[in-house]
Amino acid sequence: MANVRISGLHKRYGAFHAVRGIDLDIPDGEFTVLVGPSGCGKSTLLRTIAGLEEISEGTIEIGGEVVNDLRPRDRDVAMVFQDYALYPHMSVARNIGFGLKARKMPQPEIDRRVDTAARMLGITQLLGRLPRQLSGGQRQRVAIGRAIVRNPRIFLFDEPLSNLDAQLRDEMRGEIKRLHQGISTTMIYVTHDQIEAMTLADRIVLMRDGLIEQQGAPLDLFERPATTFVAGFLGSPKMSFLPGRLESRAGSEGIAFGDQFLPLPNGRMAPRTSGDGSVLLGLRPEHLSRAPAGAPPPGCVRYDALVDLVQPTGSRSYATFRLAGEPVIAELQAHDVSRPGETLPIDVNMNRASVFDAATGKAI
Repeated sequence: MANVRISGLHKRYGAFHAVRGIDLDIPDGEFTVLVGPSGCGKSTLLRTIAGLEEISEGTIEIGGEVVNDLRPRDRDVAMVFQDYALYPHMSVARNIGFGLKARKMPQPEIDRRVDTAARMLGITQLLGRLPRQLSGGQRQRVAIGRAIVRNPRIFLFDEPLSNLDAQLRDEMRGEIKRLHQGISTTMIYVTHDQIEAMTLADRIVLMRDGLIEQQGAPLDLFERPATTFVAGFLGSPKMSFLPGRLESRAGSEGIAFGDQFLPLPNGRMAPRTSGDGSVLLGLRPEHLSRAPAGAPPPGCVRYDALVDLVQPTGSRSYATFRLAGEPVIAELQAHDVSRPGETLPIDVNMNRASVFDAATGKAI
């Protein structure tokens, strides 16, 4: 196992600046997920760690050793690819043990490691099959097994689940999480799927345009996004943004949307903006709920919502309505709402809402 330290890393492809001065420390044993939209530089960053791409500037250290000039095979990392990269003419057992055989490891030790990895991944019964005889999920387990047997210092995953259907992705997420809990090796995982990032990571590194937009524990990014980009990227359905203005009315500080006014809870200071007081109020579906009888709970503002769309998901339903002229989604109990056209009393929890400077997009 080993830590990873990246300092001032740049990667250019001619005039295109793919990674622009990344500084990142990954502690030994941590599961770090690099996430972001297509083209943000996350896969390029992973490939520079693996040694598959030369860096333009900066340093990469693994276990305290600068590896800039080391070949991929000398970095003691194992990479799991999106397309499995299995040898079609080799059995599962031979695929898993191929890298060890290439290193001239004794066959009894290869067999022992292959058997251990196969039992860990639940594929012992598949060892004699060829890749074409396997499902997508089974092939991915074989690819992970090939990485496990090497006992590397670091595991690198490049969108390994993107070719699987939804049910298999759910299963394999659990397998990868269980694997990390069992071996505690440093893992760096690339995905564009924010659900994968939230469920797998000890720490999320959210990238945008070759830079780190925000990093931290999954719930920190979800509950305290630093920018509207972070807030909008994490969460499904995504956060709603309502343009408004900071004002004082009847002795209360709050956010005005024309004639509508949402006061900030007692004890929550009115934020300061870089301009004229224009802000964006960020509301996640779980920040809104069907109002109970009686007065609103502390920090909540009650609003009569005319529902124009209902999306049932089983135990929950997502109801879309308009607040200050903007579409807002509320996460409700399944039987709280039945059809569009209903008017529901909705409580907006201002304690949990986010406020962003409209000019900069930064949280305030």
